[in-house]
Amino acid sequence: MSNSTWSQQILQLLRRMNNFYLPGSCRSECLRFEVNGAQVGWVTPRVASVLTRYPEVFCPLRGGALSLCPSWDSNVKRTAAVDSVLRTERQEGYLTCLKGWRDENYSVMPKFSDPPLMWMERAATSLFGVKRYGVHVNGYTIGESGEVDMWLARRSLTKQTYPGLLDNVAAGGITAGVGIKTTLVKECQEEACIPATIAEKAFPVTNVSYTYEDEDGVFAESQFVFDLELPRDFKPRAGDGEVQDFYLLPLDKVKELLATDDFKPNSAMVVLDFLIRHSFIDPDTEPCYQEFVAGLHQTL
Repeated sequence: MSNSTWSQQILQLLRRMNNFYLPGSCRSECLRFEVNGAQVGWVTPRVASVLTRYPEVFCPLRGGALSLCPSWDSNVKRTAAVDSVLRTERQEGYLTCLKGWRDENYSVMPKFSDPPLMWMERAATSLFGVKRYGVHVNGYTIGESGEVDMWLARRSLTKQTYPGLLDNVAAGGITAGVGIKTTLVKECQEEACIPATIAEKAFPVTNVSYTYEDEDGVFAESQFVFDLELPRDFKPRAGDGEVQDFYLLPLDKVKELLATDDFKPNSAMVVLDFLIRHSFIDPDTEPCYQEFVAGLHQTL
């Protein structure tokens, strides 16, 4: 693959993962989703038409916003009210993303540092366009001559999303009430059998954020990225069945794979960021360098 073709493939990836901001997206038609007067997401007209069938939970549309009724005046009450709607709609089957119900709640708030206004089933978050947060770990080794290799995971074929694709050595969503570092250690242990004594040496390096739309709604996601240098004699092992295998690859090969359909898209973005931060992509020779950086760090 030529350098120019590789660059164009990466640009296509970034545009796809940020298509909510592009002309022709549903953004201009979306309603703000507001809780207690604060915007926490975006709702498409299609989803709004379903939710407004529940006037005891959602107020009539006003001023371009869909809001919870003010009678739901605590995070516990809001969570229960919305959960009841979602469970009913899950049985109806119209909102297909609810078929992936996980019994795993995400916190809903304007920004990560804010206290949660409510909690929501993970599978439903795209319906409301609420921000979803996760942790991704770049696991790598450094050889005696300074060469850097990266560990990649091959996702299980039974995964609900992106089965069989390449992924970071460990990654996972941040569930309600769980911290960033706790999530990191947990995912490292469960997915790759990386002991806590090693996982705790990972250090935070950046945040990769993007917003895209598809038939299931709006995905506003922000990933806390960590780098973890692994001992050269350590080999990750599949732990919880979410990974079928691990590969230790030279960065040239990893870079080549980023431009293929074999990589989970947001994980490809995390690896692209690694290559930029560690100067494996050079601004003097990569004409799309600035577009790459901008596409990795969009404001949600």
